[in-house]
Amino acid sequence: MSNLDALDLARIQFAFTVSFHIIFPAITIGLASFLAVLEGCWLKTGNAVYKDLYHFWSKIFAVNFGMGVVSGLVMAYEFGTNWARFSDFAGSVTGPLLTYEVLTAFFLEAGFLGVMLFGWDRVGRKLHFFATIMVAIGTLISMFWILSSNSWMQTPQGIEIVDGRVVPMDWFRIVFNPSFPYRLAHMALAAFLSTALFVGASAAWHLLRGRDTPQVRKMLSMAMWMILVATPVQVVVGDAHGLNTLEHQPAKIAAIEGHWENIPGEASPLVLFGLPDMDAERTRYSLAVPYLGSLILTHSLDKQIPALKSFAKEDRPNSTIIFWSFRVMAGLGMLMLACALLALVLRRGGALYRNRLFLWFALLMGPSGLIALLAGWFTTEVGRQPWVVYGMLRTTQAASNHSATQMSITLALFVLIYFSVFTVGIGYMMRLVRKGPKTHEAHVLPEQPGQLATARRPLSVAD
Repeated sequence: MSNLDALDLARIQFAFTVSFHIIFPAITIGLASFLAVLEGCWLKTGNAVYKDLYHFWSKIFAVNFGMGVVSGLVMAYEFGTNWARFSDFAGSVTGPLLTYEVLTAFFLEAGFLGVMLFGWDRVGRKLHFFATIMVAIGTLISMFWILSSNSWMQTPQGIEIVDGRVVPMDWFRIVFNPSFPYRLAHMALAAFLSTALFVGASAAWHLLRGRDTPQVRKMLSMAMWMILVATPVQVVVGDAHGLNTLEHQPAKIAAIEGHWENIPGEASPLVLFGLPDMDAERTRYSLAVPYLGSLILTHSLDKQIPALKSFAKEDRPNSTIIFWSFRVMAGLGMLMLACALLALVLRRGGALYRNRLFLWFALLMGPSGLIALLAGWFTTEVGRQPWVVYGMLRTTQAASNHSATQMSITLALFVLIYFSVFTVGIGYMMRLVRKGPKTHEAHVLPEQPGQLATARRPLSVAD
């Protein structure tokens, strides 16, 4: 770390903690809605398979929710310790938005989480279902406020700058800033896809081990339907998001495309592969398709997309990073669609649950949703550079006055603690996944003599 200054280390530290944290809320959001669907299906049909799956995934949800809360607390402190100048400049906007998240979402989740996890045999069916729905809604509200805050940093509006600080003038314009609707939809779909791929991979693992039960089949079937529906919608939302980014952050689009200069009167090509070189100001070994860049990003064959050389060097995002992070995200999205379409073909005759090549494909695709999610976040956040609040506050102006030694020590501690704590937590969660869902006989309510009941402690299944 000797070649890195305090600013670089602060950025690495925040990137590390955010990257660790974001995977847990994504799965929490998806699983909460999945649990609401499972319980609703059970109440409507009486099919005990849905009930078995609810009990199985609720335990995994509990572990994941706890790790998400713990990992998220750290970032709130980092705003004050490592990015004090940013907090001083924009705290009048980001502070209230994050406070709204706690007041409207976290309290809602915490209030009904206990009923959801512990109340299965203590409250009525309708009340328990209501609690599950409230937890699911709470996760979505939480995402709403966090994405609003982050989107405002990408496309700020509704404020004035007085004496070097942001003063809110129009909260409606602040909350519903230009990029917010697109980023909210994109993130929600990413969370649902990440969860569906996780659920599908879990089912595929059990089927490959010979555990072919109605519960496992239902897991795989529901996951593949979700991926089939959500992936094309995500493509459409992503296209709309790209057009919005082109309008408000053209330098980010130029860096994503590795596009350095335009030829007068000629449509912009789409660079499929290459190695962007920020110093040489060109993309080495590029493989480009003529006209396709203009067609995708402007929906025309005569308009040009922005070129990196049209921006000052100090205003250019790092194309070397986001050129590839974007392509990782997009490439995995195409594989998700291929997986869902293959599942659709294999459903005929029940081959979906017997084709081992497909099951291995579904298993290997398990982490792809989270990898694509992280790649998308890298694209978004690195693409915003060199700005923290786009066009208003540079990253170099936002950091606290710490030394490189201090930042090195704290970064090393974060890496050590995070890998120690969360490796254990993730390992525990995967242990629950490996146990698989039980049959419904193990979940009969305790008022029936001689039958087992659902564990009152949500994690005791691993005892």
